[in-house]
Amino acid sequence: MAQVKRIRRPVDGIILLDKPRGFSSNAALQKVRWLLNAEKAGHTGSLDPLATGVLPLCFGEATKFSQYLLDADKGYETLMQLGVTTTTADAEGEVLERRPVTVGRADIEALLPRFRGEISQIPPMYSALKRDGQPLYKLARAGEVVEREPRSVTIARLELLSCEAEQARLAVDCTKGTYIRTLVEDIGQLLGCGAHVAELRRTKAGPFGLAQTVSLEALEQAHAEGGHEAVDQFLLAVDSGLQHWPLLQFSEHSSFYWLQGQPVRAPEAPKFGMVRVQDHNGRFIGIGEVSEDGRIAPRRLIRSA
Repeated sequence: MAQVKRIRRPVDGIILLDKPRGFSSNAALQKVRWLLNAEKAGHTGSLDPLATGVLPLCFGEATKFSQYLLDADKGYETLMQLGVTTTTADAEGEVLERRPVTVGRADIEALLPRFRGEISQIPPMYSALKRDGQPLYKLARAGEVVEREPRSVTIARLELLSCEAEQARLAVDCTKGTYIRTLVEDIGQLLGCGAHVAELRRTKAGPFGLAQTVSLEALEQAHAEGGHEAVDQFLLAVDSGLQHWPLLQFSEHSSFYWLQGQPVRAPEAPKFGMVRVQDHNGRFIGIGEVSEDGRIAPRRLIRSA
């Protein structure tokens, strides 16, 4: 008997999931996509299965702007386990070495300034970065170690929140591409006892914080009580991740030509940079960039309703 193809719904918007531990980012995305029965979906940068916290999930037209959330700064809290190094630099790896811990709060505090500001990191082998089309973590599982180019990242905030026995909790605000596992491993190495990430929680992703997130359990409960449409209540606007951008409202005439892909002038436009654009009815219709001649060139447009 032929399998009936599932008909998915056109759903537009962002759900801010508090990703549970044990889920990959893609597994979390597919679960929420199923709850919504959404046609198109994408996430905005992976969180390790060990990690929890802010994971913006984009649906429909919002996927056109997911790159801007991927590129945004992030915030984390991590529990650093001192005295133990692992293959993956987190609690899911095999133990490589155990060393006595003879350091305390003052020793950690003294080291942190070395990791603030712009620093260089070598990405871990257990990462999704690709070499010759293969993710590094697959090579690592096969026992291969390849040379990785150092990357420059910026750590705007690095604060010791607590230090008890052989565990220390850190708060980190950083640019995209920062590996918290590498940060913790490097701190542990300088302390002389080694360290790995025991817990990791993303507290911020661009303009979004934990207070705005919804749990997977809450989404599942809404679905159980009211079906796919009941989950829509948790959707944020398509442009909610771009609220810090300047907003322009075009006239009906300008909106028409802009949606045809033509640059238009807007007297209140900034002199440079990216902008959000609404039509004369206040509907978000896409993003644009201010060109040298002062016109707003369309960059990503919203599908007409």
